[in-house]
Amino acid sequence: MRSRLLPLLIVLMAGVLLALGFPLAVSVAAAQQQKVVVDRIDDTARFASLAQFVTKRPRGPSGSGGTDERRETLQNELDDYYDVYGIRAGVFYRDDGAMAKSPSGWFLPRHGALRGAFEEALRSRGSHDPEQVWPWQRGRLAVASPVIKDGDVIAVVVTDSPTGRMRSKTLHGWLLIAAGESAAMLLAVGAALRLTGWVLRPVRILDATTHDIATGRLKSRVAAAGGPPELQRLARSFNEMADNVQDVLEQQRAFVADASHQLRNPLSALLLRIELLALELPEGNEEVASVRTEGKRLAQVLDDLLDLALAEHAAADLSVVDIGELTAERVAAWRPLADERGVRLTGDCPATTGWADPIALSSALDAVIDNALKFTPEGGDVRVAVASSNGTTTVVVTDGGPGLTEDELARVGDRFWRSNRHQNVQGSGLGLSISRTLLAAGGGSIAYARHEPHGLRVTVSIPRSEPPDTA
Repeated sequence: MRSRLLPLLIVLMAGVLLALGFPLAVSVAAAQQQKVVVDRIDDTARFASLAQFVTKRPRGPSGSGGTDERRETLQNELDDYYDVYGIRAGVFYRDDGAMAKSPSGWFLPRHGALRGAFEEALRSRGSHDPEQVWPWQRGRLAVASPVIKDGDVIAVVVTDSPTGRMRSKTLHGWLLIAAGESAAMLLAVGAALRLTGWVLRPVRILDATTHDIATGRLKSRVAAAGGPPELQRLARSFNEMADNVQDVLEQQRAFVADASHQLRNPLSALLLRIELLALELPEGNEEVASVRTEGKRLAQVLDDLLDLALAEHAAADLSVVDIGELTAERVAAWRPLADERGVRLTGDCPATTGWADPIALSSALDAVIDNALKFTPEGGDVRVAVASSNGTTTVVVTDGGPGLTEDELARVGDRFWRSNRHQNVQGSGLGLSISRTLLAAGGGSIAYARHEPHGLRVTVSIPRSEPPDTA
């Protein structure tokens, strides 16, 4: 979730910073240009005030002829202005003739921004703000002011300024803005990391606790982890729900255990009376034999229910166990029964260790091997193999029985479930459920698959390292 939430926050913050940065950059460029324009307007106004007192118009093609001290003063000012600032400036009559200009070879163009400023000043108005010049453009700024005498525009002062320095200042301002934006973005990313961590930490803890409960660790609870108030309330509500669920399950287990325990005494008395009654009936009575069989089956079911309730309630006593040695002991214990049924029981049990409850693992292996011997016909094989890989030790039990279909494999291990084809085989349908419960308490698992060409393949997995919840 963090990988999805963090980019969203970063994109939103980047959009906000860009939305603020672009107008700020435009305003910086406009401010720099406006400053230059104001300076040029002041300069043209000063030249216009000098040009008002020029009484003689220069004659000749070169613009010379006649002596006018005021015009010479104006020309000197324009020359000094050009020499110091490098800005072309001139005073031009309405017919484009030059009253004074610097440099001397400069003239008004027929088109362009300079001509537009000149024409606008002829209408007794100062030129409008020139078009914005950006740092990547090499444009020039044209500013014009009218020279008014006796209410008439007799000439126009025009300046044509280079923009290199202005563009450099604008670019420098943009670099400062970019640096500020970058710093703000870094701060925003840091804030987003802290924010997402603060928001999602309770979610991660809740997810881990939910996984623990789903895998059988019902005592797991969500620890206080801060975060938004809504998530804190959710954590408290989750803990209350988990407490209620655990209480209900404990009541169910206690009921099953108590019921199984309480029913054993009257059932034992009933079986004893059946035996006494059988003494009064003829030998080989089928009804008595059927009642005996059903009574013993009911006693087995009660014993299995009690074992299941105890398995679900008891915590695993984990330790490092030699899985190969323990499995070899169970194979040796079941071999006499296998020989009696005419089944070949073999074991390949190299020494390998794992974290398990020895008693629980022995009980689970007994249930699995018993199930394999039960369904393997005479002359068949049951093989038990121990192996280790990828941090897990496995005990694989394969039999030569009829096996299960795909639909039956999905249900094997459910409580009281038995295949319709095996209803006449002795059992309660709880043995594999007890095995799964015993293994899950220690972090192990049990899986079922088809064994080719026929039979069932049961894989018991034991972790080789200590499970995290017991470390």
